[in-house]
Amino acid sequence: MPGAFAATKHIDDEESGSERRCIVTRVSHPPADLMRFVRAPDGSVVPDLKGNLPGRGAWVTPRRAMLVQAVKKGLFAKALKAEVKVSSSLDAEVEDLLRQRARESLSLANKAGLVVYGYTRVEAAIREGIVIGLVEAQDGSESGRRKLESQLDYASADLKKPIQRLFGLDSSDLGLALGRSHVIHAALTEGPAARASLARLGLLDHYRAEEPISDLKNSILN
Repeated sequence: MPGAFAATKHIDDEESGSERRCIVTRVSHPPADLMRFVRAPDGSVVPDLKGNLPGRGAWVTPRRAMLVQAVKKGLFAKALKAEVKVSSSLDAEVEDLLRQRARESLSLANKAGLVVYGYTRVEAAIREGIVIGLVEAQDGSESGRRKLESQLDYASADLKKPIQRLFGLDSSDLGLALGRSHVIHAALTEGPAARASLARLGLLDHYRAEEPISDLKNSILN
């Protein structure tokens, strides 16, 4: 299964094997399906989203609730086998990084011509069957979202496969990514840059979600 943090190597003499164990759940997963943290030279715990920083790693299931527990229970010092300084706002800092990466990837997809935005254009793209992901602003209206999602349900049925719906960015984030002042509805169409954007947007949604952890399928972010 492709994972959220796949494809980069890090320098770590302390880690070996094909799986890592989440320091909170104690359940093992492929490294690509976990979030890695390391101890910086000043002793602070920092996220290693690309998986390429040197040193021993501490691995956490990529959900905000899990990271909160890791900080609350002081699990990083034990996992990293050293005295560490852990920010009480580490979970929020990680979310900001994930949001930034999601914006950047959406911007790249837009530059590649793989994003449509605006209710009418998104609606038309759904009807054409070319949408692989619907991106809705958190602060958008429920009525507009429901109408597009209803059409997306029909499109998914016709294509016989689910189409992702992503809600991790607000209208300001979407505006920054797409070079507009205010964006509520956007959609991604097929292409490598769009797939990469889906992965990063999907990870942000997974990180913020409160529901049980689901498969991070097709989430290659690096």
